[in-house]
Amino acid sequence: MIEALIDPSDSPERQREKLLTIAQVLMRRVEQITDDSGAAYAQFQRAVLLEDQVRARTRELGHALDLLNNSNSRLAEAMREAESARQNLANAIETIQEGFALFDVGEKLVMCNSRFGMHMPDIRASLRPGISFADYVGLVSCSRFLSLPDGTTPDDWAVARMRRHQDRHVIFNVRMDADHWVQVSEHRTADGGTVILQTDVTEIIRTERHERGRLLDDQARMIRATLDHINQGVAIFDAGGHLGGWNRRLATLLALPASVTRVGVSFQTLFARLSEQLSFGGPVPVARDRLLAWVAAGPGRAPISFELRRGSELILDVFAQEMPDSGFVMSFTDVTAERAALAALSRANETLEARVAERTLELQDALADAERANASRSRFVAAASHDLLQPLSAAKLYISSIDDEALAPAARVALDKAQNALLSVEGLLAALLDISRLESGKAALSVGPVALDPLLRRLAEDFAPMAAAKGLRLITVPCQAVVESDPAYLRRILQNLISNAIRYTDRGRVLVGARHRGALIRLEVRDTGPGIPAEAQRDIFKEFHRLNARASASEGMGLGLAIVERACALLGHGLSLDSTPGRGTCFALELPLVAETPPEAVADASPPPRPTAQDKIALLVENDVELRAALVLTLERYGLTVIEAGSGEEALRLIDEIGILPDLILADHQLGEGRTGLSFLLDFRALHGPLPVWLITADRSRDLAGSARAAGMGLILKPIEPRELEQVLAHL
Repeated sequence: MIEALIDPSDSPERQREKLLTIAQVLMRRVEQITDDSGAAYAQFQRAVLLEDQVRARTRELGHALDLLNNSNSRLAEAMREAESARQNLANAIETIQEGFALFDVGEKLVMCNSRFGMHMPDIRASLRPGISFADYVGLVSCSRFLSLPDGTTPDDWAVARMRRHQDRHVIFNVRMDADHWVQVSEHRTADGGTVILQTDVTEIIRTERHERGRLLDDQARMIRATLDHINQGVAIFDAGGHLGGWNRRLATLLALPASVTRVGVSFQTLFARLSEQLSFGGPVPVARDRLLAWVAAGPGRAPISFELRRGSELILDVFAQEMPDSGFVMSFTDVTAERAALAALSRANETLEARVAERTLELQDALADAERANASRSRFVAAASHDLLQPLSAAKLYISSIDDEALAPAARVALDKAQNALLSVEGLLAALLDISRLESGKAALSVGPVALDPLLRRLAEDFAPMAAAKGLRLITVPCQAVVESDPAYLRRILQNLISNAIRYTDRGRVLVGARHRGALIRLEVRDTGPGIPAEAQRDIFKEFHRLNARASASEGMGLGLAIVERACALLGHGLSLDSTPGRGTCFALELPLVAETPPEAVADASPPPRPTAQDKIALLVENDVELRAALVLTLERYGLTVIEAGSGEEALRLIDEIGILPDLILADHQLGEGRTGLSFLLDFRALHGPLPVWLITADRSRDLAGSARAAGMGLILKPIEPRELEQVLAHL
């Protein structure tokens, strides 16, 4: 109730007077009220409490008044400082040499200095705080002191200026009247306002203009000096086809008088003078009317080139090209010496081509001679191999027919040495034959599925004694893969690699294994030998090359790796070599896998049991007496009755006389003069019907093997192995 009687807007003194009046009224009210219940005393107590509250309120109001007075004092001080800072800012802006203006985020002018709008006194009075940026641009565009570009209206200028205002940072020059220039720099503030600086750059632009003119004069002099010192004649024509510049070399080359080489002379005049002295030519001659049409064509002309000649004493290469101002420039280059050099070079080329053709014919003749020599060598090797294999086969068969039990130990040792010597000779002859066939490309291939596991087991059995004799471990890792290759050549490749590894390894092991590489099998032969230096790794594949000549001639003649490389190339198998001196060597073959394993590829490769042929008759046709005797002795050991003949005719007579057909026929292919073994067997079959027949030959050609296979004949290659005879008899 009391609070409703006191107005907070009253001064403290007025509020105090009201409270005192209220207290006096209450005291009188208390004194007047008397009753038996003590109501007057209660009223008095309430009045006393009220007076205490009034005093506390009065003190609070006094404290609030003090705070208010202090705040008003500080506010007044801050307003004085802000006004001082504003004045200082205005004074600072006014002291700078550039025109300055600040627009707020609402595009309204906040402040500017007296230099803002320099060189435009007609708009200075309108540049007051509160004017919008668009109005400011409109005033500037309409100022009579603004020099607008040609063809530009004030509205166009204002639109372009507002478009620039959209960027955060803008700098451009504005031309005023009396050749004054102002650079306008506009930037955005952090709160989105705009600051504009206007700088008078009149002196800078005038200085640059002066320097540019002086530079152009200097450049003109430099260009003139350059033109006078180059080795080409240069003529410059304006858009109207009049001579505007030239150099001294032009007058020298064209022999032009001073009356023609002057500024303003027309191209037609110069052209007429050139036509009198020079003729047009070149690889693509340019007709006179075409050149005149090009000159008169105007802008957009493509460059042209042509030649001018004065007999054979002067040849000028002319190049004409349009310039940006629609004029054109022509350059004249003396190419007389170059043309003479080209003519001499052409004559030299003709002579050289004749010499090259002559040399090519000589090389072709030499190549033909080499091919004939190579063919002769192949024929010689084949013939010599046949003649050598005949006694070799006989010797091996004689040795194999000797009964081991009847031999003394010393004779057994001598027999083993003889057998080893024959094996060495046989290996050398086989290697020579392989090299000959592989080099001539006439090797007979029979590519098909080859099971690796039986092949590796057989090789392990063959080379185990050789490895054991040197104290080496020969390890073959089982592999059930089937690859696509020629079984005979694949076996020969692996034999050469394994024997080579054992021969050159003194201690450790030789490992033969396979790794799967996608659709390929990588077949590796690793050893722990001395390794092969990098510089010698290419040479080891050469014929008769043995690394450090460690192996004796009886252990090999260095043909094994040569055969391996050529056989791999012929079969298309990848061959790689990885060797580290002192640690060992790894030879690797990459063979294609067979998708499905044919049953015949996984047949048991164990050796067949020793055959017996009791009560069987064999017809042997061999013209070499020693080999025939050895074969008879060997066949009889297996229980055969042998009918022998030295020729096909003799064999036919014998069969007619005895009237008994043999159970099998063995015939040598080369029977001397007359028919061959193949023709004899065909004739015999034609007379007596089909019989088991085998053709014995040292000829490993593909044609002979194909003919025998087509006729259903077996083939036994020399030198004859007793094991092969066992396989033949197993068919009986």
